[in-house]
Amino acid sequence: MVKVKTFTIPLKVFHAHEELDALDSQVNDFLEGKEVKKVISVSDAVTTDDKGAAIGLVRVVTYTTRDKEKD
Repeated sequence: MVKVKTFTIPLKVFHAHEELDALDSQVNDFLEGKEVKKVISVSDAVTTDDKGAAIGLVRVVTYTTRDKEKD
């Protein structure tokens, strides 16, 4: 079965590297905890404020799981 999961994280000035590491850990923990058969895609998008400054990041992961009825 194909599934989609969305993750978000706020970005702070001069902390983007740490926040990206935290987001990577969050996604990896999620994937390890689920019965993921295959990751189909990973997509990142930056959210901005009204002045165009980056204020957050949205990561969307599309993946397949093992079909429990067929295993």
